Amino acid sequence: MGYLIFVINPGGGSTKVALFEDENLLKYREIRHSVEDLKKFPDTVSQIDFRLKDIMRFIEEEGIDLEKISAIAARGGPFKSLESGVYRVSEKVISDVLNAKVQADHPSNLGVLIAAEISKLSGGIPAYFVDPVSVDEFDDVARLSGLKELPRKSLLHALNTKYVSRKLAEEIGRKYEDLNLIVAHLGTGISISATRKGRIIDVNNANDGGPFSPQRAGTLPTTGLIELCFSGKYTFKDLINKVVRFAGLVDYLGTDSLEEVLKRIENGDKEAELVYNAMVYQIAKEIGAMAAALKGKVDFIILTGGMSKSSKLVADVSEYIRWIAPIRVFAGENEMEALAYGVLKVLKGELEPKDYA
Repeated sequence: MGYLIFVINPGGGSTKVALFEDENLLKYREIRHSVEDLKKFPDTVSQIDFRLKDIMRFIEEEGIDLEKISAIAARGGPFKSLESGVYRVSEKVISDVLNAKVQADHPSNLGVLIAAEISKLSGGIPAYFVDPVSVDEFDDVARLSGLKELPRKSLLHALNTKYVSRKLAEEIGRKYEDLNLIVAHLGTGISISATRKGRIIDVNNANDGGPFSPQRAGTLPTTGLIELCFSGKYTFKDLINKVVRFAGLVDYLGTDSLEEVLKRIENGDKEAELVYNAMVYQIAKEIGAMAAALKGKVDFIILTGGMSKSSKLVADVSEYIRWIAPIRVFAGENEMEALAYGVLKVLKGELEPKDYA
């Protein structure tokens, strides 16, 4: 029998939980949370008991024996800047989340809190988090934006980016640390990164720049954005929501569903076609920018994330970028698999866990 790993992945409207034996998925459930239920809580941290109760119900209903679990793998949130790796869930990271010493209030911060509670209930199962969104391996030149007050930040889909990169390295029989890669995570938000010899040296922060996506605005005209801020039409919260939740495809077409947009195009909708083509164009431009960050020395381009399930999107983006390097597709977000994979490396002694200090 292999290692049993219990995986916890809290998101905005759901908590995904799973049981893996090594890399094999045994049990899975996406526990949905209604907007009405979540509105009852003043902040994200106060949701812990609510979400934990549902997880414990899943454990009971599926007959999972916690005493047989080898480890817990939790999704990491926008903590302070960290190197890539697998980290022990410690009192320090728990304290930072509880005291809001994080870069953003996001449900993914709950992962370490829930993991710690289950660890206590089970007599001390080791708990870890893997490659949080705050992984920071930037070259110093990538940090400057043009204004001293506004440094560029490394916030990205690091969990999936690192996972698919390592899986590709395994498939081709090379070390991840020897490869130069461009990884385009194409989801509700888009982060396109440059990896040089195992380190992510640059990426567009999906909330602040890069291509527009199904929900996010991407890079905007600076002076125009300033004018919008002082127009009197929006509050601070209104504008934040506008650029990170209600922009991109939502703003132009009223939907964040790529599938729906493609259906509209098939039915002759020229506006949908223009918006879609513009998104593809911007994705390709950002990939080109990361090729420049790697000085043209690119071994592979990886397309991943939910939108990479679309063969049309993959084909259309590829038309722009195939000259740069070979393209590989790892469709989907792969978060549950990535969490189990990272902790499995620790359990097998192939990776040394790090301490959050």
